[in-house]
Amino acid sequence: MENGIHYRTCHLCEAMCGVAIEMKDGHIASIKGDADDPLSHGHICPKAVALQDLHEDPERLRKPVRRTRNGWQEMEWNDAFELVARRLHQTREDFGRNSIGVYLGNPNVHNHGSLVATMPFLRALGSQNRFSATSNDQLPHMLASLEMFGHQILFPIPDIDNTDLFICIGANPMASNGSLMTVPDFRGRIKGLKSRGGQLVVVDPRRTETGKLAEEFHFIRPGTDALLLMAMVHTLFAEDLIDLGPAERLAKDADLLRLASLRFSPEAVSQHTGIAAEDVRALARKLANTRKAALYTRMGTSTQAFGGIATWLAYCLNILTGKLDMPGGLLFTQPAIDLVALGAISGQSGHFGKRHSRVRGLPEFAGEYPASTMADEILTPGEGQIRAFVTVAGNPVLSSPNGRRLDEAFSSLDFMVSVDYYLNETTRHADVILPPTAALERSHYDLIFSMFAVRNVAKYSDALFDAGPDTRHDWEILLELAHRLEKQRKGGRLPIRSELGWQAFKQVGPDPILDILLRTGPYGADVGRIRGLTQPAIDLVMDILPDGHPLKGMAKLSPLNRRWQGLPKGLSLPALRDNPNGVDLGPLQPSLPERLFTRDSKINLAPRCYLRDLDRLHEQLEQPVKDDLLLIGRRHVRSNNSWMHNSQRLVKGKGRCTLMIHPRDASRLGLQASDSARISAQDRKIILPVEITEDLMPGVVSIPHGWGHDRPGTGQSIAAAHAGASINDILSDEQIDPLVGTSVLNGQSVTVKVWRPERQRKRA
Repeated sequence: MENGIHYRTCHLCEAMCGVAIEMKDGHIASIKGDADDPLSHGHICPKAVALQDLHEDPERLRKPVRRTRNGWQEMEWNDAFELVARRLHQTREDFGRNSIGVYLGNPNVHNHGSLVATMPFLRALGSQNRFSATSNDQLPHMLASLEMFGHQILFPIPDIDNTDLFICIGANPMASNGSLMTVPDFRGRIKGLKSRGGQLVVVDPRRTETGKLAEEFHFIRPGTDALLLMAMVHTLFAEDLIDLGPAERLAKDADLLRLASLRFSPEAVSQHTGIAAEDVRALARKLANTRKAALYTRMGTSTQAFGGIATWLAYCLNILTGKLDMPGGLLFTQPAIDLVALGAISGQSGHFGKRHSRVRGLPEFAGEYPASTMADEILTPGEGQIRAFVTVAGNPVLSSPNGRRLDEAFSSLDFMVSVDYYLNETTRHADVILPPTAALERSHYDLIFSMFAVRNVAKYSDALFDAGPDTRHDWEILLELAHRLEKQRKGGRLPIRSELGWQAFKQVGPDPILDILLRTGPYGADVGRIRGLTQPAIDLVMDILPDGHPLKGMAKLSPLNRRWQGLPKGLSLPALRDNPNGVDLGPLQPSLPERLFTRDSKINLAPRCYLRDLDRLHEQLEQPVKDDLLLIGRRHVRSNNSWMHNSQRLVKGKGRCTLMIHPRDASRLGLQASDSARISAQDRKIILPVEITEDLMPGVVSIPHGWGHDRPGTGQSIAAAHAGASINDILSDEQIDPLVGTSVLNGQSVTVKVWRPERQRKRA
């Protein structure tokens, strides 16, 4: 790569910050924020600088390796593909198509090449035993979007740049830069909010980095957010504060929601939540009486026993107070490549509960079972037992509950293959590891997070480095495996037409597909410049085509639609190459009812699945409040899940994998700041240094997610030297939200005791 400044998008979290990478003599000289990026305006967090560390990491795998009695040995690509395809096919032949499991980690959604190749690979694999990070993360949001708006990834996004009140419950955008809300430089945007006279309100069991910026902060007991939100709904109806605004003619079944809320008064929930009844009422009034306001929830409310109900109610509160489809409230994006509309046209808007897992009967969502039942499906004998497994850019041993049981499960498999460039806590169990190129060695376009951004933007980057001839991109790996599996299934040969199709797909790759989608999307070709096309002629064609016709659906999405006349035009891959800083496509705009995908084009305020689950929520009110210590996770701006701890610049300094505990609880348990503590649940336990802080609600302890690099047989020396402990080693995989199957990562009970090595040795 030639010397000079090259512009890219950081892919390490959801924020899509623009970076300016200076190259000198083929090496990275510096990484800084791109001041001309239309979304991030020069902001970056510490992770962006570590892009260089990830690229240059000498422990990153470059060639396939296989496990042998003498350790890991490198393989040639063709031999590796042949071995993997043969073993997977043999497992399928011997034990049936569902004897193969697959897990997709969240880095896949930062990678348009992987997204393009994943579906052909899954079709070739043919198994129903699919899992991903979704059920440890955003699944409640996807269910709410499907049930209320008709599409699983149609998420309403807070218009944070124009709001006057931002209520943040169970989220920490200062550390995450937003999640299902792509919002780089959250601090700067909150500073803008305050300069407009606006206010930030935070509700959380911990006074997070975001909570410390808030004018108003409330502690809440973990796992009780649904009670708080339902009491706020109760208040809106009781005090006649309902005003649906733009959704007035679109929302249905508000009366059912009113009836459902009658049992959940602020007084009824106060003791359980830890929030005074009058504070609950004041919060509801503030949301209702502020014209430009948004209520936002995330991981803390999603990954708990009532995550499904809590996420639904957060959307309901925004709708009941007129904040949906309102500038300064919640708006839907209009990305350059609209995967929501494309999915709806092809009948892929999402589905839920079409089948249930073999062992525990948990519901699938969009074809995936909850990750919390992976170990069950591997370890439980019987028809459909998983005997072989594929992981793609995922480390579930550290990122899913009961990681030690997953260790046991993966070690019991007949065969395992991982597409990953690290030998980590999960891939150490694989028989073969197929390492893809690193991010800077491939092109980049954010297909997914452009749909969640607080402003419509588009940005493309060519590969910064030449990967070399003896490497493979992840999309090449997945397509090659899919092709070979199809050939194995057909007896070793494919029909000529099918064979030519596979070869063409592998040669073309994702970027030409990207170009087609850009050109035919809302910001694509300028119809007015196409000879012979006039708007009346276009309208006539649109009228002639029957509703439901695929061409009409594509035409509605394309520049031919009159609806897109006011949008910028001419977007294509060459156009984005000519604008390396990215293209600003404008602020979020009201888009209802056209953006809805429900059958009746209405917003469903009271889906029956939620109403049925309210009895379970009410049972919580009838139970006495226990004095158990409740565990919550946390995130740090210098970390992201489990795969960024092999960068020295990110892990250096004061250790961050600690047990946070309130002074009152520490005193009661005899803990001091210099101590280590044993945190346990049933027969599971970990040891961590103690951090005493008043930033936690009494009765709550906190451990960060993604650590636990002390397992033998990994190949990340820096991570191992800063091992910490995995919160998922003490979390139970049996605790889930039964409504949707999400793992309970916040609110499980734990026991904490002083742990001193010399005392333990004496006892031994």
